[in-house]
Amino acid sequence: MSKILKSVLTLECPQGSLHAHLSRLSTLFISSMSRKKNQLSELTFEVIIESTPNAIVLVDSSGEIVFVNSQTEDLFGYKREELIGQKVEVLIPERFKKHHPAYRNSFNDNPEVRAMGLGRDLFAVGKDGGEFPIEIGLNPVKTDKGTLILASIIDITARKRAEERFRKVVESAPYAMILVNPKGQIAMVNKQTESLFGYEREELVGQRMEILMPERYRKNHRGYREGFQENPKQRTMGSGRDLFALRKDGSEVQVEIGLNPIETEEGQMTLASIIDITYRKAQEFTIVNQLNELELKNKELEQFTYIASHDLQEPLRTVSNFIQIIEEDISDELRGEIELYLEKIKNATVRMRELVRALLAFSRLGRDVKFQKMDLQKVMTYVVQDLDDLIQRNKAEIRIPRLGSISGSELELRQLFQNLLTNAIKFRRPDVPPIVELKVSEYPSYYQFEVKDNGIGIEETYYDRVFHIFQRLNHDSDYEGHGIGLAFCKKIVELHRGSIWILSEKGVGTTIYFTLNKNLPVN
Repeated sequence: MSKILKSVLTLECPQGSLHAHLSRLSTLFISSMSRKKNQLSELTFEVIIESTPNAIVLVDSSGEIVFVNSQTEDLFGYKREELIGQKVEVLIPERFKKHHPAYRNSFNDNPEVRAMGLGRDLFAVGKDGGEFPIEIGLNPVKTDKGTLILASIIDITARKRAEERFRKVVESAPYAMILVNPKGQIAMVNKQTESLFGYEREELVGQRMEILMPERYRKNHRGYREGFQENPKQRTMGSGRDLFALRKDGSEVQVEIGLNPIETEEGQMTLASIIDITYRKAQEFTIVNQLNELELKNKELEQFTYIASHDLQEPLRTVSNFIQIIEEDISDELRGEIELYLEKIKNATVRMRELVRALLAFSRLGRDVKFQKMDLQKVMTYVVQDLDDLIQRNKAEIRIPRLGSISGSELELRQLFQNLLTNAIKFRRPDVPPIVELKVSEYPSYYQFEVKDNGIGIEETYYDRVFHIFQRLNHDSDYEGHGIGLAFCKKIVELHRGSIWILSEKGVGTTIYFTLNKNLPVN
């Protein structure tokens, strides 16, 4: 009987709980043996077997069932009286029965602890005819009546369902996925792996992971793998450096690899997700080149604008000088109409000079811009002071709330608010004192400002047009200006990673909205 106990104690148990459970019982059982060896009975053996968490079936050399436990009754749906005396094939699906006696005889010829059906799926059949997947551990038990076979049976339906769900998720992934065991061998791949590397999955399963690596990586890979196993957690492989994988045809592909530890019955495995980033890298290279070209063209454009603005002002100064000479030398008889023409030429020259200066200022906007923390209340105080003459002449009322600190370029923001207040005062309704109100709202990542006036308003058709350079909606004689103020505002707002838009009602007033990013890098 002690041999039977020892055989049971060494039985392979996939769940890992059988050994621990029987070890606790064996201490008491062996102790009782030493005191009452002659009083041992089959009852003690039954108590031990009944306490195991698995279905246990004891079979003699002819394949006849001699004992089952209650777990077997629950699993197969039979009463034990219905099974004892039956051939074990009663629990085996029809398609397996033909070959089973040969397997049993083979085990009897070489009885040793083993897992049955290693490497292939096993199924059992219940009393109701339904099949279910199982795992079986076999153990030879020597008795006075010969060697019996103790089969431990586990229903793995739930595990198989989980494995199937896992396989479906892996198979449906849009990128290559490879499951690697602790020894570095490939246990599973999906269809995307076949497409990426050019192998059939049968060519990869069982191979070491190094088969997919260029020669220069293989030497150090084992150390990386062991390091991951010592500290298993989700991570990106090769972060900060370029990685390449090796295809079946010998070509290399640039990849990005994510590693995930997976706990399985066979121990901890690693699920590697592999993404071909060749196209992305090519796009990044193209973008970098385009940015470099754009930066070069911007510098060329700035230089051209500066030169053009400077060169345009020279002939304008010449024209102005000659107008002054003509005005001084013109005789009284010719004054009248010629003076009128000269005045028009002078005004056009002055306007042209102002436009050139505005264009030059616009081209320089944002160059070497630096963001810093500033007191917006103080900035608005300076803006109002700069516009004091305009405010007084138009009897304008400026309403500014209490403002806090903000990050940005002080020079550009002063110009932004100055342009907006100037526009709001300038485009007033006749005989209606202008009222300009500033509001600000705070959001998690930005501030939103409103500049509201009671002026002439703008038709919705022109909402976008007013932000384009040199676009004017009113005649020069009605409202002076160059059509560049709101274009300046748009560029300044965008430098601060914000956006600007307008809402208006003709004859009632206009509200200009804009946002300023709160997370600008302070220099």
